[in-house]
Amino acid sequence: MSKQRCDHCHLEYDSSMLLQDTTFQTPKFFCCKGCQGVFHLLKDEGLDTFYKKMGDTTLEPPKATMDDASRFDLDGFISKYVKTTKEGLNEIALIIEGIHCSACVWLNEKVLSKQEGIVEVSINYTNHKAKIVWDGSLIKLSQIIETIRSIGYNAYPYDPKSGEERATAQRREYYSKLLVGIFATMNVMWIAIAQYAGYFTGMESNIKNILNFAEFILATPTLFYTGSIYFKGAYYGIKHRYITMDFLVATGATLTYIFSLYAMFSRNAEVYFDSVTMIITFVFAGKYLEVLTKKKAVDTLDAFGSAMPTEVTLIKGDEKILTSVESIEVGEIIEVRAGDKVAIDGIILEGEGSFDLSRLSGESIPVLAQKGDKILSGSICLDSVIRYQATNTFSSSMLSKLVTLLEDAMNKKPKIEKLANQISGYFSRTILLLAFSTLLFWSYQSSSFETGLIIAISVIVIACPCALSLATPVATLVGLGLAAKRGILFKEAGFIESMAKCDTLVLDKTGTITKGKPEVVEHLYLHNFDHSLLYALVSSSTHPISQGIVRFLQDSGTTLALKQLEHIKTVEAKGVKAFFEGHKLLGGNAKMMEEEGIMVALPHNLDTLSHYFFALDGVLVASFGLRDSLKEGACESIAALKELGLHVIMLSGDHLKVTQEIAKEAGIETYEAALLPHEKAAYIEALRREGKKVVMAGDGINDTLALSQSEIAIAMGSGADVAVDVSDVVLTNDSVNSLYEAFLIARKSLRVVKENLLFSLLYNVITVPLAMSGYVIPLFAALSMSLSSLVVVGNSMRIKNVLKRL
Repeated sequence: MSKQRCDHCHLEYDSSMLLQDTTFQTPKFFCCKGCQGVFHLLKDEGLDTFYKKMGDTTLEPPKATMDDASRFDLDGFISKYVKTTKEGLNEIALIIEGIHCSACVWLNEKVLSKQEGIVEVSINYTNHKAKIVWDGSLIKLSQIIETIRSIGYNAYPYDPKSGEERATAQRREYYSKLLVGIFATMNVMWIAIAQYAGYFTGMESNIKNILNFAEFILATPTLFYTGSIYFKGAYYGIKHRYITMDFLVATGATLTYIFSLYAMFSRNAEVYFDSVTMIITFVFAGKYLEVLTKKKAVDTLDAFGSAMPTEVTLIKGDEKILTSVESIEVGEIIEVRAGDKVAIDGIILEGEGSFDLSRLSGESIPVLAQKGDKILSGSICLDSVIRYQATNTFSSSMLSKLVTLLEDAMNKKPKIEKLANQISGYFSRTILLLAFSTLLFWSYQSSSFETGLIIAISVIVIACPCALSLATPVATLVGLGLAAKRGILFKEAGFIESMAKCDTLVLDKTGTITKGKPEVVEHLYLHNFDHSLLYALVSSSTHPISQGIVRFLQDSGTTLALKQLEHIKTVEAKGVKAFFEGHKLLGGNAKMMEEEGIMVALPHNLDTLSHYFFALDGVLVASFGLRDSLKEGACESIAALKELGLHVIMLSGDHLKVTQEIAKEAGIETYEAALLPHEKAAYIEALRREGKKVVMAGDGINDTLALSQSEIAIAMGSGADVAVDVSDVVLTNDSVNSLYEAFLIARKSLRVVKENLLFSLLYNVITVPLAMSGYVIPLFAALSMSLSSLVVVGNSMRIKNVLKRL
């Protein structure tokens, strides 16, 4: 039986086992449907060169990995690594091995996105982490892994602990390579001093030959061991038709090394082994510091991920059960003791104690939480035993959301970074052209190929597309990391750039400027009624007014029985309707009562209060007057926001007197009252039509329409889930000062990015002509290139100082 290769994976099979595809001009043969599908996909996308680059390399075919890949579909594996989105889709974070450049990222994203059932694919080149969302009814996880393997890569689930181990191993490898480079450079410098001294004072040829050989011994491991990452980067760049900074460094150092070998054996010219050693060492030192800086920024994400508890104490009757966090369902009772981390969001049922929220908000001062208060995952119980009821599952709790938001933010690039990357690609090709032109010019001008080559090498080495490429991502990573530590979560890195350019800030009143915890200061009972019905009705709403009445009823000493209401309906910006055993319950503001034909009268002395009315079967039975107060530091923060040049506006659904009072107290001149959700959205839309770039901050369901209309939407972390979902930025500590800090970080980050880009461009505009003119030797070219990268990295670290003066 004759053997024949599969046209995709290149493995050999009996020809009778292969599938013949006659849709091509020349029939193609495949070992399985998987290989056939990927072949068609690459052809359709114009990626035929994949097979030329692949050469005779064989790929592991999908069917060969079936037994191994099938473990990805096991229930235990799925429950551990796969999340379920609100839309019922599956989501996983994978590490993809074998990615060497942006072309690898593009290829994987393209191939995966074409698979039926895969909804979203985004791969972070910095850490090779892929976020994949798919429909489990159309494609299995094992099939996704097989698809990745079929194009020559491998994938496995992301785990912060294993990720840290890999990062540590990489740092050790880089550190050992740097040590070799530093050792060789220090010793070659002494030899170089002797060489230059002999050049001016005279030196016997045999001594000179010994010193040349000694430099050769030191330069060789530096070039091929310390500089191996540049050869690898250059290889994959050429393979995918990219000219990168790695290619420039590898080319410059290799040409210098080859020329020095020629000079050493021919004895017709001076050697430059010292330049080879220093080029690689200086540039690698910059690379090492770059890796450390990126890792430090990325560690913010991994710190959050590794802080997530894996088990909790579940209370069932008198029994305590230690169980996994993934198995907890909404409504179950959890116990935390002093020192325990809260794994799942919930409401305290028993006990009170202090909680450390620094992981979420960045604030070091503990917060006292009592019965009825909400506690968030990621906080730490400091001094007591608390029992609370879970209000979310583990995957939908605050800490899990925080990690997901940070992952998504780091996967998406700002517009200015995409522009810088495009410029960097063109720049590298331009430098090669200039270096070749310089070689021709100086070889002709000086009648010396040696002179032309050395000057051309200086041009290649001194040019620094790495500074240009680093300008945006390092500054963005530092900005994202600093913001996350302060409890400010940008869902995309691009939102930093967008927010920095905004000039108008629109604030919701309740829960954004004010504490969002109105207290009942006046109440009036017009008829006798079952208080448990009112309690059940207000408990069904998350609106601050309703929750204020909940707290009032709980503190009143009235016995409250748990009532199960039917047909509960929330009327946006007005109130709640429900039924209980045929009785109609209404709770809300005066506008809602009037629409239901129930007349209400507001006492004159309560015109600066928010009002809530309760009606039973069409009869008004109770009214409440509530007053909210400004958040701590709100006045100072709003004044600081104005100093940044922002036009601050307040929108509220509350009546005019209350809104006016709060606006006056907060120092806000422009405000609108009694607005319905669609009216808030229309107001923001009108501002944008006037050319304003608007940031909207809110926390409630009634703010979602307005948030969706703004340039940048900011949600308070304790607000309604839907408001958090539609927002671009989340403030986990609910502080107005965080708004000010978010603007400071965004503007400082964008300013630093622009400074980095300007410096990189000016550096190259000045140094490249100097090198072409013959004023820079390769040694100083390497030093200059490294310093330019370090300047960009160092300037980016200045973002961390923006909040120190506060």
